[in-house]
Amino acid sequence: MKRTLSFVLTLALAHSSALFAADAPNASPAPVPAVKLPVQPADVAAPKLGGDGQPNPGFMKLHESFVATAKKGEATVVFLGDSITAGWNGHGREVFKEYAQYNAANFGIGGDRVQHVLWRVENGEFDGIKPKAVVLMIGTNNASTAENPPEQVAAGIRNIITAIHQRSSETKILLLAIFPRGATPADGNRMKNEKVNAIISKFDDGKRIHFLDIGSKFLSADGTLEKTVMPDLLHLNADSYKIEADAIREKLAALVK
Repeated sequence: MKRTLSFVLTLALAHSSALFAADAPNASPAPVPAVKLPVQPADVAAPKLGGDGQPNPGFMKLHESFVATAKKGEATVVFLGDSITAGWNGHGREVFKEYAQYNAANFGIGGDRVQHVLWRVENGEFDGIKPKAVVLMIGTNNASTAENPPEQVAAGIRNIITAIHQRSSETKILLLAIFPRGATPADGNRMKNEKVNAIISKFDDGKRIHFLDIGSKFLSADGTLEKTVMPDLLHLNADSYKIEADAIREKLAALVK
């Protein structure tokens, strides 16, 4: 009988210890369910969101630095776009020195889509600054989003231009066609970007908006994009930034006169 009672007490103690351990402060917390991010229309201004559904901290930090630059009112030329534009501070940094004559500012943020650039313009990046020219290229990060059709992406780009001109009416826009991406002309993202380019090419009015398509300069004769030009078939290397600079030099100089 004593052995039976001892065994029961041992089981009870073990059970209470397990319950205590489950309630202990060091117990693993329950997993936090992932936030389902909303699909953002390309033609409506919106900040870039993080995984928690809140504005991405890195995006906001860069945006705030650009707002501070704009308030100085010094830049004659602004480069505006996504990681390809931001890359002027990376692989393209030596070539970018050419634009020191314009006090050029680089307002590129990696991963940005059309709606993010629109939000940035509408939230201070052109307050206090009236550049003679803006080099604008944006849209390739919208390519993989089916809910952002080419017409919507193009409308968003038009809205960016309008937002700039509302803040600086005399600024001329050098609107670059979205660069080729993917190895071949059959790449789905490249095909979608080309549809966007066909629409935005019509924005050129010969006055304040000037469209320039230099995409062919990165391609082989058969339309192939080589990794020696864009290592990941999307982003430029140092030599390719030189190609871009050579291609836009004359037009940009004319716009800032």
